Amino acid sequence: MIEIQNLTKMYGQIKAVNNLNFTVEKGEILGFLGPNGAGKTTTMNIITGYIPSTEGTVRVCGYDILESPKEVKKRIGYLPEQPPVYMDMTVIDYLDFVADLKKVDKKQKRSQISDIMELVKIGDHRNRLIKNLSKGYKQRVGLAQALVGSPDVLILDEPTVGLDPKQIIEIRKLIKALGKEHTIILSSHILPEVSAVCERVVIINKGEIAAIDTPENLSRGLGSASKLTAAIAGPRNSVENAIRGIYGVKYVEAGAEKDRDVISYIIESDKDVDIRKPLFFAMAKLGYPIIELKSLSLSLEDIFLQIVTHEKEVV
Repeated sequence: MIEIQNLTKMYGQIKAVNNLNFTVEKGEILGFLGPNGAGKTTTMNIITGYIPSTEGTVRVCGYDILESPKEVKKRIGYLPEQPPVYMDMTVIDYLDFVADLKKVDKKQKRSQISDIMELVKIGDHRNRLIKNLSKGYKQRVGLAQALVGSPDVLILDEPTVGLDPKQIIEIRKLIKALGKEHTIILSSHILPEVSAVCERVVIINKGEIAAIDTPENLSRGLGSASKLTAAIAGPRNSVENAIRGIYGVKYVEAGAEKDRDVISYIIESDKDVDIRKPLFFAMAKLGYPIIELKSLSLSLEDIFLQIVTHEKEVV
């Protein structure tokens, strides 16, 4: 759906983007992450045709952005960090104006705008001036304009910035729903949001790609060990000794008593050793039930900080 090849952008002698290569598959929600100044917005502006690249190619639905800019732009809906709304227009007049700019068929325009307002839940505000809306509703109007024209691709730059927790959850749910019909590139500094909606992430640092993969694979690739938490019913010393005797276990720490005779343990093992089955059999042999067992993988925040701080490349 989107192909980025050898993409480079120079500002004088400064390389804002340096030889980026990645693809976004049809129907995928891709998280696009990086610290401030990493080149995220520059890359998104190149994909949308807002600015040209110095070198490299961008193809959307098979069309080259430089050779067929109109074909690419009609297939992209873009929500920049600051929604491109006209404050002195009503919601319905603004969306009607956007539909005319995007040359939506006049026979379909009214029904399409109505459907979009219903989708982003701004129908009750259709006749209000945009300047009188809350920030959350302005953001919804910005998202609505990106959806006008039924684009194949949505590029969303910080879509929840400045919103309250309730609004963030609502927009997050909406983005996930939109992913069923659209290919989405989502840039956000709210990393739990990216974890919640994105199947795969690209992390860019100093204009270059530092990592591309699913959060789960990145966590496994960066971690030096595997960690589990296990709640086990049994005597503390006996349980600890049994766990330490399992091949691959490096470290065991008993925590608080979760319930009567049930203690929580943090277990660290060699990175490539899966101790879950041996742990089950060891506890079953002793007659100590495992009440709860969970993996403690690196969070996306941990992954992000490790990559951009230590510049460890995982591609």
